[in-house]
Amino acid sequence: MFEHVVVIGAGVYGAAVAASLTRRGARVTVVDAGAPAGGTSGATFSWTNSCGKQPRAYHDLSVAAMEAHRRLATLGDWYHEGGNLEWAADEAGAEELRRKVAGLLDYGYEARWLDRADVLRLEPDLDPARVPEDGIAYFPREGWIEPTRLVGHLLAAAVSRSAEVVRGDAVTGVESSAGAVRAVRLASGRRLAADAVVNCAGPRAAEVAAMAGLALPMNNTRGVLVCTAPVAVWVSRVVHAPRVHLRPDGAGRLLLHSHEGDGAVRVSDTGEVTVDRSAVDDVLVAGRALYPGLRDAAVESVRVGERPIPGDGLPVLGRALALPNFHFAVSHSGATLSVHAGDLVAAEVLGEDQDGALEPFRFERF
Repeated sequence: MFEHVVVIGAGVYGAAVAASLTRRGARVTVVDAGAPAGGTSGATFSWTNSCGKQPRAYHDLSVAAMEAHRRLATLGDWYHEGGNLEWAADEAGAEELRRKVAGLLDYGYEARWLDRADVLRLEPDLDPARVPEDGIAYFPREGWIEPTRLVGHLLAAAVSRSAEVVRGDAVTGVESSAGAVRAVRLASGRRLAADAVVNCAGPRAAEVAAMAGLALPMNNTRGVLVCTAPVAVWVSRVVHAPRVHLRPDGAGRLLLHSHEGDGAVRVSDTGEVTVDRSAVDDVLVAGRALYPGLRDAAVESVRVGERPIPGDGLPVLGRALALPNFHFAVSHSGATLSVHAGDLVAAEVLGEDQDGALEPFRFERF
């Protein structure tokens, strides 16, 4: 048993790893440059799914992760499994959707086709004119999470088992010798002796890896989410329409996203991140066209998150062969994967063999 594990990052992955480690009896310190869930985890669409994920190992990992959310959800109310609706704008998109659904059905994933009447029974506030007559894919076991609430629950569980959470203190160095990590240094000057380190730093994972002498390729992207003020419109599930994606966000709020809006992020020479107002307006226009009841909806906030995407798009999980007590828990789709994948990584940190589950996602593939 390792005496002390340092977990770098207090988002969904860091919180999940810490909760699992402490449940297994480890002493844990979680460190974050900001506040828990204050980075990507607090600015994500947080759609739980395995909708078209390839290869098969990634799909299977995601399906297992969805089941892990269902089990954990008995302890809280941050998990919402209302399903996901998706349709296409043109025949090319419809053909792509048909191929995706056929592949998922071959995998045994739950999916079915709905027509307009079916969809309006599920989402009666949709504008019927914006919904095709048929060809709407429905994935009933998908949903979304409230990531900040999930992080809060997981960290509280870890702290109740004596974990320490260090906020607002960035990692500035990782000390290693004789093929093992020995300590983590923080901006405050604090030095944390470590028997193992887990890199859950999300968009900063490559920087943390470099401190340990490891080169992790990342292709991070930024995403823009528009959160409305509370509005009396019935949206009860994830909806992927051609021009806008949306879902509930609690207390009558809705969260809207479009791929076009992601391209409106601007980063100044000083690092200030802004979003073109016209792009926010375009997302609202698309949302109002789909749900006419949104015509009076006000924007409560615009969230910009940096998505951590490893170089080949697949998760990076588990130990690094060259530095066996340095571990990764980094991926896109962290909202889906974190509880299950974080548990697998924690088990491996403490010496349990996880090759069967983690082999496709090892750092060494790069």
